[in-house]
Amino acid sequence: MRQTLASVASVPLTLFGLILVTFLIGRAMPIDPVIAIAGDHAPPDVIARVRTELGLDKPLPVQFAIYMGQLLHGNLGNSVMTSHPVTEDIARFFPATLELATVAIIIAILVGVPLGVIAAWRQGSRFDHVVRVVSLAGQSVPVFVLGLVCLLVFYAKLGIAPGTGQIDVAYEGMVPPITGMLVLDAALEGDWDSFWNAGSHLVLPSLVLAYFSMAYITRMTRAFMIESLAGEYIVTARAKGLSATRILWRHAFGNIAVRLVTVLALAYAGLLEGAVITETVFSWPGIGLYLTGSLLNADMNAVLGATLVIGLVYLVLNLLADLAYRLLDPRVR
Repeated sequence: MRQTLASVASVPLTLFGLILVTFLIGRAMPIDPVIAIAGDHAPPDVIARVRTELGLDKPLPVQFAIYMGQLLHGNLGNSVMTSHPVTEDIARFFPATLELATVAIIIAILVGVPLGVIAAWRQGSRFDHVVRVVSLAGQSVPVFVLGLVCLLVFYAKLGIAPGTGQIDVAYEGMVPPITGMLVLDAALEGDWDSFWNAGSHLVLPSLVLAYFSMAYITRMTRAFMIESLAGEYIVTARAKGLSATRILWRHAFGNIAVRLVTVLALAYAGLLEGAVITETVFSWPGIGLYLTGSLLNADMNAVLGATLVIGLVYLVLNLLADLAYRLLDPRVR
């Protein structure tokens, strides 16, 4: 109980550190937000006035105090790129990232966990070697390379996958936003034409994103299972004549399931933050594409806001995984 309270109490301190680091990175970047707002050819007096209005003429500690005050009121500033409050932009773009990452983690779990379990059970076999090579490739090949290759092969050459984007142009605006996740919204509205069209666009980017997470999950599952299968209770279970399936899934896998929760939570958080490149390759209208566009347009309010939200999501998922670990494993308590 004391350790759980300590974990929860550390969240505000960690969040403050995240805000501070994000703020300092924003100030250290060689991008002048005043120029982005006023324009490259703005007169010096206009640039000075904008700098004063933004508070950028004040000392750095004062700027940070102003920034913290704005955050406490839920104000992340306005985006230069969209002219909307950054909070509204994030609320509009983040559900698409959540949809993509959720589908990817489901695929990664359904494929990665069984592969890791069977590879550990058949350690040293040809199947185990293939799984290890595939997992190593998944963590070695750059995501943008795999994404571009998939577009070239399945879209440009074979024509069996749709192009980039979240939905075809003909279906845009036909599904009213409810959750912001297009496939789910289309299903809730009963618009099955839009549902299947949006689902087909979701397949390729989610598979590309899932492959990298699957590689990590497979390797961790395999390592946990090898350790578990070497335990004395497995020898006892075999001596009792229990079936291989029961030994593998009931005893060995049951012993690692709690530790695997943390791995899956961190993998999910990694997908939410790692979708930046995938969304850029597939023109997926999520927080990653929004962040990339903001960087290219020197939109520092949007960059800092999106970075802060991604870091906050990672922090929350890490905390939930830690709490779940303590709740599910009495030995930790």
